[in-house]
Amino acid sequence: MSEHAHDAHTGPIKTPRQLWWTALASFVVPVALIMALVAYVSRDVKPQAGVANPELATAQRIQKVGTVELRDANRPLAAGADVYKAQCAACHGAGLVGAPKFGDKAAWAPRLGQGFDALVQSALKGKGAMGAQGGGAFRDLEIARAVAYMANAVGASFPEPEAPAEGK
Repeated sequence: MSEHAHDAHTGPIKTPRQLWWTALASFVVPVALIMALVAYVSRDVKPQAGVANPELATAQRIQKVGTVELRDANRPLAAGADVYKAQCAACHGAGLVGAPKFGDKAAWAPRLGQGFDALVQSALKGKGAMGAQGGGAFRDLEIARAVAYMANAVGASFPEPEAPAEGK
C-alpha cells in the first residue's frame, strides 16, 4: 500500500496538539453559546414586537377584570335632551354606522312603528353597531328619556318617562 492511499483515509486532525485544541473548542464553544442564551433570556428589558410603550402593554395585560364604580343614587334624573347630547349625539347627530340621524323622519319611520318599548329595549341592549347603553353612564330611565326625545324630534308623541313614585 502506498503512503498516499493511507493519507486519504485519515481525518483533518494530524497531530496531538490539533486534537487537544479541537476537544477544547468542542466543549468551550457550546458552553459559551448556552451562557449567552441564558443571559439574553434572563435580562430585564426584552423587546416586544409592535409595542411602543412596554410598560403600558404590561399594565394592560395585567389589569383587573372587573371594576366597581360608585355613583350618587340620589342625583336628579337627566332630561332626554341632556342624555342625547352626552351619549347619543356622537352617532345619531351625524348618522354614523347606520344610526338614524337625529331629525331624519324617513330613517326613523320604520323604527317608530315598532313602538316606544321596542326602541328603548334596542337602546338598552344594543342593536347593530350600537353598543348596549344599559348599565352605562346613565340610568335606564334616562336612556328611555333620550329615546323619547329623539323620537319626538321626528314627529312621535311619546311622553318623557317619569321616575317611579317613592312608595312603589
